[in-house]
Amino acid sequence: MTRLAALPMDAHPGERWIYGYNTDILGAMIEKISGQTLGEFLKTRLFDPLGMTDTHFFLPESKVGRLATVYSSVEDGSSFDRAPDPGHMTGQGHYVNGPRTAYSAGAGALSTATDYATFLQMMLNGGELNGTRILSRKTVELMISDHLGGIPFRPGQGFGLGFSITHDPAATGLPGSVGEFGWGGAYHSTYWADPQEELVVVYLTQIIPAINLDDQQKIRTMVYQAIID
Repeated sequence: MTRLAALPMDAHPGERWIYGYNTDILGAMIEKISGQTLGEFLKTRLFDPLGMTDTHFFLPESKVGRLATVYSSVEDGSSFDRAPDPGHMTGQGHYVNGPRTAYSAGAGALSTATDYATFLQMMLNGGELNGTRILSRKTVELMISDHLGGIPFRPGQGFGLGFSITHDPAATGLPGSVGEFGWGGAYHSTYWADPQEELVVVYLTQIIPAINLDDQQKIRTMVYQAIID
C-alpha cells in the first residue's frame, strides 16, 4: 500500500470508472484499524455469523481435495486444457501452498456456491439473514445504488460499492431487472441478485482465460425464461 500511494493516479475521483485496487486498499485499512488480518476479521464478522463454513482465503489441509481444478479454453472455445501449476498468472493459484500471509480484499478468497448464495441472500434481505444482522439496511441501500453519476461504465449499468447496478435491462442486451446487482470472478464465475424477482444466482467455474464462451449469457437467459409466475 505504501508503494501504491506513491504512484500517480490514472484519473482524479469522479472523472471515470477504473477497475483498480480500491477494494484492496480498503482491506489494508481494515487490517490497520482492527489489528487483525483480513481473513480473521471477515471470519469473525461475516463468515462465521452467516454459517459460511466453506469460505477461506487459503484452504485448510482437510479441504484440499475439494479444490476444483483450473482449466483454460483454447482460442476458438472448442476445448479446454488444464491450466499451468502455480507460478503462472493464469494458473492453478497459490491457495494450497505458499506463505499464506497476503489477504487481498479485491481477489483471492475461495468459496462454494452455497456459501456465496448465503452472502447474497443476506444482501437481498437488506443486511440480515435468519435473525443475524450483518449490515444495516441503509448501508446495503448505499452499496447497491449507482454512484457513477453518469460516468460511462457498461450499457444499461452503473456501479455501486462493489457491485454493478442495472438501471436499463434492455440496454444490456440480456434479460434482467432494474435494481439488479452483481459482479464476477477472475476464473469466469458470475453472480447476481435480483430484488424484483427475489432471486439469487451463483454460477461458479474454474476457467482462465475464458475465450469465446457464451455460457454466462445462456445461464442468464435460461434462468429468466424459467420464471412463469
